[in-house]
Amino acid sequence: MEEEIVLLKGNEAIAHAAIRCGCDGFFGYPITPQSEILETLALEKPWETTGMVVLQAESELASINMIYGGGATGKRVMTSSSSPGIALMQEGITYMAGAEIPGLIINVQRGGPGLGTIQPSQSDYIQATRGGGNGDYNNIVLAPATVQEMADFVDLGFELAFKYRMPVMMLSDGVIGQMMEKVKLPAFKARLTREQIEERYPWAASGRRGGQKPRVFSSLDLDPAVMEQHNKDLQEKYELIKREEVRCEMTRCEDADIVIVAFGSAARISRKAMEMCREKGIKVGIIRPITLWPFPTNEIKQLAKTCKKFLCVEINAGQMIDDIRLAVEGSRPVSFYGRCGGMVPTPDEIEKAIIECQNS
Repeated sequence: MEEEIVLLKGNEAIAHAAIRCGCDGFFGYPITPQSEILETLALEKPWETTGMVVLQAESELASINMIYGGGATGKRVMTSSSSPGIALMQEGITYMAGAEIPGLIINVQRGGPGLGTIQPSQSDYIQATRGGGNGDYNNIVLAPATVQEMADFVDLGFELAFKYRMPVMMLSDGVIGQMMEKVKLPAFKARLTREQIEERYPWAASGRRGGQKPRVFSSLDLDPAVMEQHNKDLQEKYELIKREEVRCEMTRCEDADIVIVAFGSAARISRKAMEMCREKGIKVGIIRPITLWPFPTNEIKQLAKTCKKFLCVEINAGQMIDDIRLAVEGSRPVSFYGRCGGMVPTPDEIEKAIIECQNS
């Protein structure tokens, strides 16, 4: 089937994109505000059309370990959850990072801490970008701001996960997960056969090859020199990703005196506030990080040469602001405006924050 234009929720777009991009399996557990991903997959019954496995696991712990196992065999597998569920998955995610197993993890964030609220939030930024589990590791983190990007980032997430053999997280939130927009769904991509997987991914555990031993279940090595070298290899990979995979979007930054830094739904709201300020003669621009890790450090550093101030806007208590300050290196002041606990800022509130930033 060819590309198709439909009206969908963000969560529904993820499910349809997964079916179309050759996903082999989804293993997840329902939790608001992302339950429509699993529900849509159940309604679409892709096991009857593409052979994709869809399974509601008994818990988030089970689902992430199913991703670990499926990814170890070279399959395109994914899971989805919301903030408390992602917290439960951290052990499995760090095992995947250590064993260099690809997989896609969707986090449609809600307010916290703890069980929190079912309302939208961006309060998992630090957990996602720093690696919420133990050890020195990173995940590639993609931050969609539209329903279209919710669909597009599924295939992109898989491509990056397999290119670098690591978990990739799509960090969305309840606003984008629940909102409806027109979206162009991709054309269907065939799932890889077992033979194709063996040819492309010699590291994968196929069960049929007797030569190379896949390095999959390497959670413990008693030789510290071996583990140190493994960690050094991981760090070299992460440095390569920092050089090659940074993605961001800049809007009206060329002449901006104040540059807003915001991602996801906060960037959408900030764009309206920027337009309101521009109408009043205030020169405001926006840089939207699309990859939260790797972070667009150099791009922000370059903007600091031309703008006067930065304003960090987030739907949390201030988690990205430290990354902005590190990028600016003290050359420009960085202010913050955010709402937390499930509260979402309005364009009027952000406009007020911009004016206060201008006058400070």
